[in-house]
Amino acid sequence: MTLLLGALTIGLILSLLALGVYISYRVFDIADITVDGSITFGAAICAVLLVNRVNPLLATFAGFSGGVLAGTVTGILQAKFKINPLLSGILVMTGLYSVNLHVMGKSNIPLLSAGSLTTWADTAGQAWFGSQEVNVIGWMISARDLVTLIMVIVIIIVACLALYWFLRTDLGTAMRASGDNPQMVRALGVNVERYRIMGLALSNGLVALSGALLAQYQGFADAQMGIGTIVWGLASVIIGESLTGSRSLGLAIYGAIAGSVLFRLLVAIALRWGLNPNDLKLVTALFVFAALVLPRLLKRRKHSAAVAKPQKQP
Repeated sequence: MTLLLGALTIGLILSLLALGVYISYRVFDIADITVDGSITFGAAICAVLLVNRVNPLLATFAGFSGGVLAGTVTGILQAKFKINPLLSGILVMTGLYSVNLHVMGKSNIPLLSAGSLTTWADTAGQAWFGSQEVNVIGWMISARDLVTLIMVIVIIIVACLALYWFLRTDLGTAMRASGDNPQMVRALGVNVERYRIMGLALSNGLVALSGALLAQYQGFADAQMGIGTIVWGLASVIIGESLTGSRSLGLAIYGAIAGSVLFRLLVAIALRWGLNPNDLKLVTALFVFAALVLPRLLKRRKHSAAVAKPQKQP
């Protein structure tokens, strides 16, 4: 039960990453590699502030703001300097690695003695339940883990509702239109580049927020924690689309969350069954490859079968 609870909590935290990747990948058709650096950037900023006794809410918001800054830089490189989107992401991600080391001062910052949202959850759990463990349908689980899960669920719900509302406003609709058909939007006299910068800033802000929450949950921030993040986000988005069967805004947001949670649960089960942790990134990459290729192969196969099927004689 503890394994399931932990996997569910991490899956929900990383769903913010999936939402950020959804904005860059589906709205602007960019596999933004900046997220590999911005998730660590958010975690690093948050961890340093927590160690210096800053309020956890302010530290978490500062991590989100760091991601917004990183995404803005990537957007400016693409929009103002006309650098290829892939190269822009690589440039910012590479630069962020050194920036993260400077922010943290070392490669790893433990948060064992620092106050965080998780310690708040621990205190609240003991106050609400009167003990460190709670009986849930016959399973004894940590009160801290249960309250942390509830807290993360509330954060995800608020973030999803805010994102859904924003993307349906005039500004959000224009942003989506500029990603879907930039030529048409540009013909209407709208500054497409400005919307791209805003979209990438929002995307990386959500990713950095995920990093800030993940660092507090795991109890440390590490310079290597962002490696392969883009693949994880793509896997979550693709799984979510397979689950919902639709790319409409509301279902896409729900699908990204469900895909992240399901993917994390699958990873936890695989590790429990003896998967070598060293193979995790390889398995993830192969899974994303299969998720990208299989739908096209199935669609082609159905088309070929329909063409080869003999038509009925009149």
